[in-house]
Amino acid sequence: MAAGKSKDGAKEAPAEIRVRGQGARSVYERLRQSILDLSLPPGSPLDEATLSEQFAMSRTPIREALLRLVADGLARSLPNRNTIVAPIDFQQLPTYFEALTLMYRVTTRSAAMHRRPEHILVIRGLEAAYAEAVSRRDVLAMIQTNRDFHMAIAEAGGNSYFSGLFGRLLDEGRRILRIYYSSFDDRLPHQYVEEHSEMVAAIEEGDADLADRLATAHAAQIVRQIQNYIARDTAISLSVNLDRS
Repeated sequence: MAAGKSKDGAKEAPAEIRVRGQGARSVYERLRQSILDLSLPPGSPLDEATLSEQFAMSRTPIREALLRLVADGLARSLPNRNTIVAPIDFQQLPTYFEALTLMYRVTTRSAAMHRRPEHILVIRGLEAAYAEAVSRRDVLAMIQTNRDFHMAIAEAGGNSYFSGLFGRLLDEGRRILRIYYSSFDDRLPHQYVEEHSEMVAAIEEGDADLADRLATAHAAQIVRQIQNYIARDTAISLSVNLDRS
């Protein structure tokens, strides 16, 4: 099929390719949401034939969507060519939390030292967007705006290596953050929303030491809450299994 032309004379992709691309994007977004909100649990199979039937699409857009999820770290390709929702390696969480806490501190301190007015404007906007998402109990928006907020802080620091590593850690931890919000029944206490505001104020004032301390405390409460929730959930599961034995 020949490509058409847009009004400005530029060639457009054939209609069948555009439709396929839209289908792949739709499947990707819906699967991504299900993975992030844990309605598709870690380890769940992502079978092309089943998904093709579920979404009433050919396997090609399904395959493209799965490849994007694998690239995002949300899915994993197995040697037998099957695909599953990426497992969460809880045994590696202490190592992950150590790296995450360090990057919270480094990026927030660096932002306080190197921020410019345009950075503060972006950070303030994302701070407000996060608070709004919390008030709506929109968990997926909370996860996304939290990431964007902390990445804007990292970018204000001006070190692309820090930003790259922090972005990877935040992306890998999106489902962990879902567990964090679940521990509050998706009703995040206002005091934790205020922690963002306090960090922004320290960055804006150029107080690197205070920004570091606030980032350390912010990371610590997140880690502590997740660890306590996982420990409690494990204890409950163990109790149920013992009762049935």
